[in-house]
Amino acid sequence: MTNKIKVLVIDDSAMVRKVITDTLHQDPDIEVVGTANDPLIAIEKIPKLQPDVITLDMEMPRMDGLTYLRKLKAEKSTIPVVVVSALTQQGSQMALDAMDAGACDILAKPDGSYSIGAQAGRLAFHVKAAARSRRQPQLAPVKTGLADSSLRSGARASGSTDLRLILIGASTGGVEALRFLLPSLPAALPPIAIVQHIPAHFSKAVADRINKLCDYEVREAADNEPLQPGVCLFAPGDFHLTIVKRLGGYATRLLQSPPVHYCRPSVDVLFRSGAEAAGTHTLGVLLTGMGSDGAVGMQAIKRAGGRTLAEHEDSCVVYGMPRAAAMLGVVDQVVPLGQMPGAIINTLADVPR
Repeated sequence: MTNKIKVLVIDDSAMVRKVITDTLHQDPDIEVVGTANDPLIAIEKIPKLQPDVITLDMEMPRMDGLTYLRKLKAEKSTIPVVVVSALTQQGSQMALDAMDAGACDILAKPDGSYSIGAQAGRLAFHVKAAARSRRQPQLAPVKTGLADSSLRSGARASGSTDLRLILIGASTGGVEALRFLLPSLPAALPPIAIVQHIPAHFSKAVADRINKLCDYEVREAADNEPLQPGVCLFAPGDFHLTIVKRLGGYATRLLQSPPVHYCRPSVDVLFRSGAEAAGTHTLGVLLTGMGSDGAVGMQAIKRAGGRTLAEHEDSCVVYGMPRAAAMLGVVDQVVPLGQMPGAIINTLADVPR
């Protein structure tokens, strides 16, 4: 890149500011143009530095990160913000509030659990995603109004068991997309398994909040549990979610094998395992996100005889993952987010039971 992505780092810890700065400087496409130990100092620096992206801690003494995000939102700031914070379970609730207030993405604060090289890649990935992101209007969930019979009209396989499986992958912008999509779907659905690129702890908070909006159960997946109709399972942060065949249906397996595309959980891992387990009964859905995770997995679904949907560029916060799948030629239908609930239900009618 000729023009580097300019980053302003806001954190009250001098050590964390240095770690973030040093790790981002390992990427030739990124330049940390300044740091600030709280938002009040950042406010003074922004007009001169003109950053493309801000990284923001949540807990600071003079002005906390959530207050600052709400201030930026009120001022209609166009600078994308990546929250880099300590994501304990309590902190995850704060991180969800941060996304409500306009944060583009959430990342766990660098610590001793990652090598500096791995952390550099993860930080750079999120910063680049933020730099390419586009704010989209928030959509309110709308029930499809389709009768349950339309969900059950798929061609029957031998026996009466419904073997259909819905797999969804998302990254940057995905939390907001899922908060529209999942409550818009009816309860009478086959099992749903989701990978949203998300840090540890934060996945449970996201699933719990979306669960309150839905007519069916949404929660974080556990290891070796059956997938059930009318239940949606989120991959836990820092674990790959895989699907295995079980007599009469499917079960989960959680793995901590190496990250794929800097991500654990990975959409490719979920999609490939689902294609192997469910074959022609699989419906894969790829939503907004940076990079190419999910494209090869969607190819596996197509090769297994499953069906595929991808979000249209116009509604994506980052048109990366759906674009990679479309370029592979493995997408049956490209659909704007607002039309995705209906597309899922209509496509399910063509998926064999």
